[in-house]
Amino acid sequence: MDDTGVRPTAEQVLALAPDAASRKAGIKLGTAEPWSDTGGAEGAVWGLCAGSGSKPYRTVVDITGPAYRCSCPSRKFPCKHALGLLLLLASDEQAVGGPAAAPGWAEEWLAKRRERAAAGAGSAGAPAGPAAGGPADAEAARRRSERRAERITAGATELEQRLADLLRGGLAAAEQSGYGLWEETAARMVDAQAPGLAARARELGAIPGSGPGWPVRLLEESALLHLLSTAWLGRDRLPEPLAATVRTRVGLPSAAGGAPVRDHWLVLAQSDSSEGKLVTRRIRLHGRDSGRSALVLSFGAGGRSPQLGLPVGLMVEAEIVPHPGAGQLRADWGRQFGAPGPIEEPPPGGPTTAAVEAYGAALGADPWLDSVPVTLCQVVPVRISGGGWQLADAGGESALPLVSTGLSRSGLWKLAALSGGGPVTVFGEFGHRGFQPLAAWAKDVAGTVPLTP
Repeated sequence: MDDTGVRPTAEQVLALAPDAASRKAGIKLGTAEPWSDTGGAEGAVWGLCAGSGSKPYRTVVDITGPAYRCSCPSRKFPCKHALGLLLLLASDEQAVGGPAAAPGWAEEWLAKRRERAAAGAGSAGAPAGPAAGGPADAEAARRRSERRAERITAGATELEQRLADLLRGGLAAAEQSGYGLWEETAARMVDAQAPGLAARARELGAIPGSGPGWPVRLLEESALLHLLSTAWLGRDRLPEPLAATVRTRVGLPSAAGGAPVRDHWLVLAQSDSSEGKLVTRRIRLHGRDSGRSALVLSFGAGGRSPQLGLPVGLMVEAEIVPHPGAGQLRADWGRQFGAPGPIEEPPPGGPTTAAVEAYGAALGADPWLDSVPVTLCQVVPVRISGGGWQLADAGGESALPLVSTGLSRSGLWKLAALSGGGPVTVFGEFGHRGFQPLAAWAKDVAGTVPLTP
């Protein structure tokens, strides 16, 4: 959601929700079924949403703000209809429609916003005239960006005070205060137009009820949130790649803008997750020639499958367009060249110690990374006392614990059966909680074996 009309992602939209009920209701409306007369142009989208009454609700969103207007009686901001319209746009831009003239009710509100922007630019000595207040006007866009940065700065400063209060009162008090305190804090970050800070603040509220060891996890996440808010406040002193990462983590959108990278991309994993009727698909790629890793996201609203699907085990010659930021793997899928074929051999890898080194190096570029993609060679899945599992080097020099979340029981036993007690090559993600295997290869088994459902 930026001043250039970049299409928002589903995560950015959901982070704007004022509470959990609004997120759930917005997801239900993120499908084309309740909408009619939708359209979009010059950084704005609009549409009519069917409700319980005879007249549909008129909803319009200025993405450059963002700002919202809806005829529904809700006092929540943004309302579920604005969230649903943005989720529809995030999942399928074609569902909203291409450039078109806004209807009178939407144009009236948008025109007033343009007039206010023009007045602000004129009072500062900007050129007068219709073009000065238009969404494409560079000076007006710059001023909107500055105002948003000021709001985020105010939100980050307030967040720092709340984190200080948490530590001053002791972590034990967090369990007594309950989820409401952090939900209210997240709402304040939404008001400050910092959805990334809002999402992390909201996660803090769920930690005290997450089981044994929660004080340690709360301290860890609070420290990371403190690091992010202070990084934003001192972003002018950061190297530009790290500053770009901070902007993305705070919640400002990152549009794919780098040079396209053409390669033979190995499709190593594909997994879907859902929140209500919103489906997020994560596709993990490795460039055979460049050695580059990439993560491509695709979304589907209303229970629909995401548009992009790449079967695991295939190699595709194509272009990807990376997003900016230090250590960022996010990319958009581009042009494809020729028909896909099977993966000829797994990506190059190393021992378990190489995974630790790779994660440590990546944290220097992005301290908020949960994990990094790595390939391990000559490793054996081993069951340990207490029922857990680990991947050990065939030489027995070191081992990594396997994470319990994200790996189905069938995937775990599939990996054990593929190994049969012998060494295998495994691709997965390694972070501070352990290693999550996603695909594997064995000498006597042809092809790639996916380990995710």
